Parts: sequence; C-alpha cells; structure tokens
Amino acid sequence: MNNRLDLVVNGMDCIDCAHVLQDSLQRMDGVEDCSVNFASGRMQVIGTVVFEDVNRCVSGLGYSVTNKALSQSTNNSSLSSKIFSKPRNIATLAGITLIALAFLSQIIVPGLTTVLFGLGFLAGLYFPIRAGWAALLSGRGFDMNVLMTLAGVGAYVTGQYAEAATVIVLFSLGESLEGFVLEHSRESIRALMELSPSTAKLLIACHNCETHIGKLLPDGSSYYNHGPCPWCDSDLCIVNVGSLKIDDVIVVSEGERIPMDGVVRSGQSTVNQAPITGESKPVYKCKDDCVYAGTVNGEGVLEILVTSLAQDNTLARMIHLVEEAKDQKPPIQKFLDRFATIYTPAVVGVALIIAVVPPLFFNEPFLNSSSGHGWLYRALTMLVIACPCALLISTPVTIISAITSAAKQGVLIKGGAFLEILGRVRVLVFDKTGTLTYGEPKLVSMACVGRDCISEPSKLLASGCPNCKEMVSMAAAVEKSSNHPLAHAIVQHATDAGLGNNLAREVKTLYGQGVQGIVNGRQIVVGSHDYFDNEVQHDMTFCQQVNVSEQSGHSVILVGENGYTIGYMAFTDLLREDVPEALNTLDDSIITVMLTGDNLSTANVIAESSSVGVVHANMLPEDKVSVVRELGKKYGIVAMVGDGVNDAPALAAADVGIAMGGIGTAQALETADVALMRDEISMIPAIIRHSQWSLRTIRFNVGISLILKAAFMMTALFGVATLWMAVLADVGATLFVTLNGMRLLRGKYLR
Repeated sequence: MNNRLDLVVNGMDCIDCAHVLQDSLQRMDGVEDCSVNFASGRMQVIGTVVFEDVNRCVSGLGYSVTNKALSQSTNNSSLSSKIFSKPRNIATLAGITLIALAFLSQIIVPGLTTVLFGLGFLAGLYFPIRAGWAALLSGRGFDMNVLMTLAGVGAYVTGQYAEAATVIVLFSLGESLEGFVLEHSRESIRALMELSPSTAKLLIACHNCETHIGKLLPDGSSYYNHGPCPWCDSDLCIVNVGSLKIDDVIVVSEGERIPMDGVVRSGQSTVNQAPITGESKPVYKCKDDCVYAGTVNGEGVLEILVTSLAQDNTLARMIHLVEEAKDQKPPIQKFLDRFATIYTPAVVGVALIIAVVPPLFFNEPFLNSSSGHGWLYRALTMLVIACPCALLISTPVTIISAITSAAKQGVLIKGGAFLEILGRVRVLVFDKTGTLTYGEPKLVSMACVGRDCISEPSKLLASGCPNCKEMVSMAAAVEKSSNHPLAHAIVQHATDAGLGNNLAREVKTLYGQGVQGIVNGRQIVVGSHDYFDNEVQHDMTFCQQVNVSEQSGHSVILVGENGYTIGYMAFTDLLREDVPEALNTLDDSIITVMLTGDNLSTANVIAESSSVGVVHANMLPEDKVSVVRELGKKYGIVAMVGDGVNDAPALAAADVGIAMGGIGTAQALETADVALMRDEISMIPAIIRHSQWSLRTIRFNVGISLILKAAFMMTALFGVATLWMAVLADVGATLFVTLNGMRLLRGKYLR
C-alpha cells in the first residue's frame, strides 16, 4: 500500500536544489512520485518508502527534512536552534573557526597553518561537493556547486591554500545566508497554511436518551421515544477538524479562530476576515450568515453549522492555489532556465580554453607568478563568477513574494505567468451585473398591457392590479430554477407578496435571452426586450413604454403568454460605491470596456457613472467571447473581470481572467486565473500596480545580475579580480536580488 509523506525541507536556496532533490528521490526504490515545491519548502513523496528512507537520502544531499506536522514547532524555534539544526550551518561555522585559527597560527605556530587551512577547506567543501555530485548523477549538469568545487579544488592543488579555503567557506556562508533569507519568505506562505486551527469544539446533542424515553414532550403532542433529547443539555467535545462532517455544529468562543466554513446557527458577533480577504474592518455576523475557516471571531459566541469538509473549505482551496502557483512560470523565468542550461556549460568550456590556450600558444604563465595571476587562476575566478545562482533566483523569489503578499490581501494569483500578464494588461473588460454593480437587482416598477399600472406613483409595483399579480406569479414559477440575479429578484418579490405558489413544467432556458415553461396550461416566456422584438408580438405603444423605462437606466424584462406580450418588469441594480474612484486610478494607457446582456440605455447609464470607456450591450455569452478575442487582436493583452460562474467562457478567452467574490464561490477559485476574495473593484488597479512593480523588480534583478557577471568576468580575464572578490561578488549579488525580490512581501500597492 502506498504512503503519502508531506514533508518540510530545510536548506533549499535555489531552484536547482529543488530539482536535484526531486530527481534524486524519483530514482529511489519504492518512490512512485515526488514533487518538491521550492516556493513553500514543501515536499510530497508517494510510494512504499518510509520517512527514515527519505530522510537518509535528503540528508545525504546536504539538506534536512521534517514531517509537516512538526513544522509549527520548527517555525517557532529560537534563532540559535534554527542555525544549529542545519548540518551545513555547523560545517560552515567549523570552517570559519578553522580558517580564523589558521590565520592566527601564522603568527603563533606557523607549522599548523597549512593543516588548519586544509581542514577548513574540507569543512567548507563537504556539502558543495555532495550537492554537485548529486546534480551530475541526476543529469542536471554543471550547477553552482560543481563550479565552486572545481574552482576551490583547482586553487588548492595549485598551492593557494588560504585563498581556496576562504573562498569555499565564504561560498558556504553565502548559501547559509541565502537559505536563512528564503526561509523568511517561506514562513510567510506557511503562516497562511497555519491559519486554521487543528481542533474544533463539536456540539454533541443527547440522542435516544434512556432517562427520558416515554416522557410527554414539552409541547404535549406525543411521547419522547428517540432522537435528540429536548430536556438534556448538549455537550462540547474537542475533536480534530478532519473528523468533522457536513451539518455538524461547532461552537466558536470569543477571540477564537473559526476552524471550518459554515453558516451561523445561533449567536452574533463581529468576525475579522482579514486573514482571508484582507478587509481592514471586522464584519458583523448573525444567524444565517456565512463564516469562513481561518477568520477570527470577535466578542460573541457563535454556533456554526459546518457546510464543507476540512479539505474543501475556502482556506484549503486558497492554500492549494498558492502552493500550485509555482508551476505556472512566467515567460522570463522559462527563458532564464533555458539560458542557464546553455550558459553554465559554455562558461566551463570558455574557462578551460582560457586556462589552456594562452600558456600553450602564446607562452603566457599557467600558474601565478610574481608578475601577476596565471591563466589557470583567471579561469578558476571565472568559474566562481559564472555561478548562475543570482540569475536563477532573481525571478522565483520575486514571484513567490508577490503571490504571497497578494494572498494576504485576499487576491489569489494562480502563478507567475498570470502575474506577468497582469503587469502588461492593455484592455480591462468588465461584466456589468455582479461586477460593476452589486448584482442584487430590485424590482422597482411593472406594467401589463391591459391597464396603465404606473399612472399613479402609489402603484409603482401595481399592488392593486390583478393582471400584474398574475404576471408576477407566472414569471416567478418559470424563474425558480434560474440562477440569474433578475430571476432571484422576481422570485423574491413574488414570495414577499404571497404570489409564489405556482409551479412550472417543461422549463427551458433560452440561451442568453430568457426562460420559458408551462404554468397552469399556459406557455409563459420571460425574456429580454430584444428577444421579444424578434419572437413575441407586442404593439408599438407598449414598446415605447418599455423604452422609456430602459432609458431611465432600468433593466427591463418582458413576460409573454401563449405567444403574446402581457407586460414588463423593471429593475435597478446599484453601482458599487468604489467603482468610479477605482477606474479613475487606472493608467491612462489601459482601455476599459463593459460587456452586458442588458439593454444599451441601461448600460450607458452605468458606464457614464463608472467612467467605463467602451460599452457593448445586448451581449449573448458567445458574443462576449468574440469581443474579448477581437480586443486582444486589436490592442494586445486583455484581462476580463467577471463573477467566475456566468462569465466562464469570456474569462477563459481572455489572457487573464479575474473572478470577483471568490470567498463564497468555489467556481470562481477554479475558473479564473486571479480570484478576488472580496467584492471590491478597487483591488483591480491595486493588483495591476502590484504586478507592474513585480515586473520592474524582476527586470532590475536580472539586469544587475548580468551586469555584475559581465564586469567581473572582464576583470578576471585581465587578471585583476581575485577568487575572494569573485565569491564575494557572487554571494553579494545573490543576497541582493533575493532581498530586493522579498520587498514585494510588503505589498505596498495592495493596501
């Protein structure tokens, strides 16, 4: 039987480390599949192997591994324990100590100097030579460990004992520092993973109470014989969240973190949803309100009905998406990966030519002399400078930091590829209903063909018109199965007015135009004005009345019976308050477009209020897809913003799809490339600026890495650079681009 090991890896400081680990474990007997996530420092191994076997292999490569369940204690450990828990750090400290003693012995005991330098060299070389050998065996070729090993050994065998030992230990120290800095980034991701508590207080009612069986029920209707006992109090039991089932009831006390998605059954409180949505203010919750795993209860006690399993809740889906984001590499990272596969072997070849050709053909010195550095030394210096670590790590660290900081603010980006696309968006396309508007339309007026129902202000909803009441009742019957916001508004109004008792048969959706069905033997059609103009008879006077309502900014649908129009209903859906300000903060180079199935008059009213530049109305779903594709051909990269359900085709057609309100919609998290966990349009320009900042950082990091390498290679070629200078430049560049990329963890554009 296969096991699945979820592990935390310590010591990975570059993408190559993850690749070597994964390739090495894949070759182990008993391993069916292995995946190493450099972003979070996690590793998953599936097969018949046990933890001890995996640990032995990982330790042999110079890394350490712990069970995922123990990661919390590891994260909270002291600085000293973190340092001394890693074998590479211990070897590095030993090397530093031995080299310091070697320099000191030159004054006190000169005979020990060479021995101490040799021991320090071995201490620093141990892990690079193991990791380099593993890279060669795994088929990864020349990585930075191989280059440093060649340079260090070459310097040592030519008698540069002090320099060789110091260089290799400095390299090991740099790797340890990089690992420490990267671990800080990974802890930001792990903090998201540890938001949900591992236990919950389950409310257990007394069932089949033997004490009270046969007793007359409190309402006097019958005698109690089974089921929940109406006299006994429920008990609280601490259970693992993984054991909770749908419809279980849990209790969350004041100040506790909510462990599961659910609906409030009793109690009221304010809930801090910032860990999931990034909202700055707590949200008031009472009976029938939804709450989410990972959020923090305020001052009240809540009884919550569990609505999803632990592995399916909102927080679990967020974590899954963040962990998988590393698989979607941006084009620039794919290019750098391909570049490194050519660049590193090429540099080794060039270094070999530099070491051999001048001494053989131009009578230049092979070894160092009093006149300067020999060509072998220059070649070894080039090997150190050529290490691609800074170049390769410049992109993934920035991507990890950007995606993690966005997730903390309630924006889920499904990979670096989409982060890069967002930074180059030229057209921003919005759905209207539920995106620019609240998606909660209200019925504000109606009229039927048999009577002027809106002649008096007091009869805006035709409360005294029997024909209108019949129209609402029949429309509600056919709309009950629809998920459209206008359908919900009709059904809600009918229910509130006591008109929702009719049932419809043979209900059929008219794709993008309406719905029809049989109600009390009559064929009822509820659809758009455009559909009725083409398919259902109605006179011009009534049509003009509908046009007046549409021109006032209302969304209007018509109702037909047996092929004839019998009336219309008008709705209003308010524009989101933050839309105008948010769209006005977009770059002037970004074109804003609105797509809607609503009429043009209503669409223009919304567009004018929201500062949208271009409007496309009366759109069917396939029309939206066509418009998105045409915009892409004409202007370039297109981002589509929708609700993640009804707009799925258009979201898929865009270069990047952005779903609103992912906190309550599983479909939004699955269909879109970016999901906003809260319904705020202001997050759109914020995430675009965040992506642009990320792109600038990546380009700067890549540029500075290439410039430094080119400069030091030239100095090495002319015999100016030393091995010490080379390793300091390599380590310094790597630390610089790492820390620069990690600045995105602050997410300054997302606040």
